[in-house]
Amino acid sequence: MSETKTVNPAIFDWNGLNGLPRFDLVADEDFAPAFEVALARHEAEIDAVANQTAAPDFANTIIALEVAGDDLSRVSSLFWNRSGAHSNDTIQALEREIAPKMSRHYSKIGMNEALFRRIDALWQERDNLGLTLEETRVLERHWKGFVRSGAKLPRADQERLAAINERLATLSATFGQNVLADEKSWSLLLSGGDELEGLPEFLKDAMAAAARERGAEGQFAVTLSRSIIEPFLTFSTRRDLREQAFKAWVARGLSGGETDNRDIMRETLALRHELANLLGFASFADYKLDDTMAKTPANVDALLSKVWVKAVQKAREEEKALAELVTEEGRNHDVMPWDWRHYAEKLRARKFNFSEAELKPYLQLERIIAACFDVAQRLFGITATPVSAPAYHPDVRVFEMRDRAGKLFALFMGDYFARPSKRSGAWMSSFQSQHRLPLKNGAIGEMPIIYNVCNFAKPAEGKPALLSLDDARTLFHEFGHALHGMLSNVIYPSVSGTGVSRDFVELPSQLYEHWLTVPQILKTYAVHFETGEPMPQALLDKVLSARTFNSGFSTVEFTASALVDMAFHRDGAVDDPMAKQAQVLDGLGLPKSIVMRHSAPHFSHIFNGGYAAGYYSYMWSEVLDADAFAAFEETGDAFNPVMAQKLKENIYSTGGSVDPEDAYKAFRGKLPSPDAMLAKKGLAA
Repeated sequence: MSETKTVNPAIFDWNGLNGLPRFDLVADEDFAPAFEVALARHEAEIDAVANQTAAPDFANTIIALEVAGDDLSRVSSLFWNRSGAHSNDTIQALEREIAPKMSRHYSKIGMNEALFRRIDALWQERDNLGLTLEETRVLERHWKGFVRSGAKLPRADQERLAAINERLATLSATFGQNVLADEKSWSLLLSGGDELEGLPEFLKDAMAAAARERGAEGQFAVTLSRSIIEPFLTFSTRRDLREQAFKAWVARGLSGGETDNRDIMRETLALRHELANLLGFASFADYKLDDTMAKTPANVDALLSKVWVKAVQKAREEEKALAELVTEEGRNHDVMPWDWRHYAEKLRARKFNFSEAELKPYLQLERIIAACFDVAQRLFGITATPVSAPAYHPDVRVFEMRDRAGKLFALFMGDYFARPSKRSGAWMSSFQSQHRLPLKNGAIGEMPIIYNVCNFAKPAEGKPALLSLDDARTLFHEFGHALHGMLSNVIYPSVSGTGVSRDFVELPSQLYEHWLTVPQILKTYAVHFETGEPMPQALLDKVLSARTFNSGFSTVEFTASALVDMAFHRDGAVDDPMAKQAQVLDGLGLPKSIVMRHSAPHFSHIFNGGYAAGYYSYMWSEVLDADAFAAFEETGDAFNPVMAQKLKENIYSTGGSVDPEDAYKAFRGKLPSPDAMLAKKGLAA
């Protein structure tokens, strides 16, 4: 049977609106044969590059590698999107099969001696090839990629490395599926009455919709989606229910049954340590940080330790204030993790005279999306226009993105609502990355097709989706990542968009969050969903003055997770990850009223994502983003056009074509210290 008869052409030939994939024509069963064909085609392309008789040059080796594997990229982007954002049993079974198969495929490429000889020859002669800066960066990326994949190792070590990577791919897929299963299977159904005491209407609406989705019409479901569990922990006056929900939330991946992740963590950490040792590194942390801005675990520890001391001191002051509220109510219990959000909200209402419930009616999803687009227009001249096109789920919106001249330069897709088929969290990814290389099909370059995934609570029919301030920040954060992909302006795919070091990739996203709370944006877009009235100036002033409220708690939550991540990957194989986590947290003096933001058994960033030994990067980038926004503040104009142009040219558009330190210095003139970040968090004193 020929390829054309066995493979659905819609997977490889994207002929939807403006080159979108035709998601509606791709069935789950289409992926397996498409992967088989795409992997074979890519292998043939690699062999053709490696085995050609012509002497290696940049065009016949590096450019040839840059454009190889287009079919594999297409089927992969469609499949991993479905795996993360709209999964099911068929997709999960195929994921367990595809993950190790992809690892074997890339390990084989990494062990291709003939191909590495060509790349190595070019690398040794790089100063004599007349390469541009971007071409040098692309060559370096390919050469380092092969070396880090074991190209210089003896064959036996290469084969062991390949086996490790294959097993790690399987473990990662299983870890993520276990977390999703635990999130999907648990809910706390409430009937009403005093079980709903303290809950605002927006939360009851979201819980009713979640119950309806689970076949429990007329009831109210507390789920483990952050957009429901966090406000429930904040507003519920039923301490017993808060405790029950909180303990289920932090126990994801600790079921004791088939979805328990403890053995997966243990094996993953042991294999990562062995991998690092094979490649000549003392630890996996050393291996991962070798190609980042931070460079070494010691540099990461220096930043995290400095922040930890200030954060835990602030958190203890916050805890004392919360304990006083508990006593005031005539209760006799310590502040526990299921109490913190509840009493912090009461303290905020008292201290700043507003509550999250008072704020939320002004933060409609539709208006915050519009605010996101308006900021992009003010800074970069971008116009977003909604269009009608089939997407991978009915909730997904599609937008055309045009520049100041009206030219279409990207497509953006927004997937905002939680559902049981979607993994938790929020992320940005792409179906297609920007580049300007000629392709085999005759096209010159490709337009970026970028998407954001969030997990906001879906409202009842006819009601608006209302966000918390944290939700709104998340939306801005992910759109900052999306802009990094959409504004990319490079020649080569491997350095496009977010193809930068892990501790630089969060700069464009975290920086973009700052514009949410610029007064002119909030005044314009924070309008009451019933009256249409803008947020009163008094409430706006309170929101802005409360920006550092509870910062000790949030910084301790994050930093504890980052320090545990580093300990896992710096200290060698870990026999008992839960005991190791407890040891690290005890040594830090973590207050018993706070837990890690991501406990190890559901720490998907490091066990099912790209942040192993890299969770610190959010804070590393936060040092950069605080300083970068200060550059605008110093001009007195949050949308200063000169700074905006420098930001676009040096940060959002360059991708990995420039060293991140050089890119930042070209924008700001210098590298920052942590001081602006600490001040932003209210931890500078």
